[in-house]
Amino acid sequence: MNIQPRPYDHPDAVKLEEEVQQEYIERYDGQGDTTPLDPTMFRPPGGLFLIAYDERERPVATGAWRSQDENGEGYADGDAEIKRMYVRPESRGLGLARRILALLEDDARAAGRRRMVLETGTQQPEAIGLYLSCGYTPTEKFGHFREYEDSRCFAKPLGR
Repeated sequence: MNIQPRPYDHPDAVKLEEEVQQEYIERYDGQGDTTPLDPTMFRPPGGLFLIAYDERERPVATGAWRSQDENGEGYADGDAEIKRMYVRPESRGLGLARRILALLEDDARAAGRRRMVLETGTQQPEAIGLYLSCGYTPTEKFGHFREYEDSRCFAKPLGR
């Protein structure tokens, strides 16, 4: 697998974004992720968007982080928020999400961020399992879905 940084509005990113939104709609009975996102949020050094490509150069997975600081949505200064972790069904079970997550953590650490945070939901048990196995722990709710009962938030300190 070949993992490359790409802009959030890259055609491969747009295609995978449509797929992940469809999966959210199916898992959450009609609601996709309505978090307002902009391509500038994922530009280094304040963020990063990654796409994994298979041996035939087909895009098969994504992951990103964006800078967050203290605000009315519950973030803290120095946060790096994980967004758009997605692996196509046919590429699951290969460790891609774990590899992408490690790269995102390394990049956020290098950018001076102190803590990785993420929000997922109860209808994504495999995501929750991944994050727990990678050292994330439940934390107070934050972000766009903080008022939703099925929202789950996690955090992991980024040591130097």
